[in-house]
Amino acid sequence: MTEPAPLAPPIAWADFEKVELRAGTILEVMEFPEARKPAWKLRIDFGPQIGERVSSAQIVALYGKEDLVGQQVMAVVNFPPKKIGPFRSEVLVTGFHDEEGRVVLVRPERRVPNGAKLL
Repeated sequence: MTEPAPLAPPIAWADFEKVELRAGTILEVMEFPEARKPAWKLRIDFGPQIGERVSSAQIVALYGKEDLVGQQVMAVVNFPPKKIGPFRSEVLVTGFHDEEGRVVLVRPERRVPNGAKLL
């Protein structure tokens, strides 16, 4: 029997409430040849309250441009922007690593309004 991996220390509910995990729809997928690791630039609509934001996402191993446009994703929208080469990523699109280390996107099981907050 293997030992379970250690978890991060517990956080308070108030800490979780600070994370703005929101649903958004991918409007555009752009090439990102300057990225050190293969990535797409995504333009995502988070609804009227948040608006459109851009992100760099290392998801090219599993997702082509045609797979992504119109799809909803979950992203952290309240991190400060991060400069990735010449690009300024405004949100963090979320996912899980599969057995081969590829990123599998986190997506709502059904369509929700853009900007909906994860509870």
